[in-house]
Amino acid sequence: MIETATTFFEPIEKETIQSLHFPPVDVLEDKQLKRTRIAGLARALALGNLEHIKTKIYFEDELTKRVVETTIWGITDDKVILKKGTIIPINRIYYSQ
Repeated sequence: MIETATTFFEPIEKETIQSLHFPPVDVLEDKQLKRTRIAGLARALALGNLEHIKTKIYFEDELTKRVVETTIWGITDDKVILKKGTIIPINRIYYSQ
């Protein structure tokens, strides 16, 4: 497990994400944190496409908090798209680095 501040995030392989279930509720309530999340995802997308640099995405499914290290291939208004069409809803992401 990876610990950030006081929270543990369970590492997961990107191939396993497709089998997860995501509730519709946003994991963030603060508007500034939501803006920071979008900015971080946009930066990760640019780094992945230009420099082929992987990023860590910290998110939560219906069971637990998880982290995946991967390249972001695309971002829509409400989804992050990973390799092979794997999707993580933006509202379930805490941040990326």
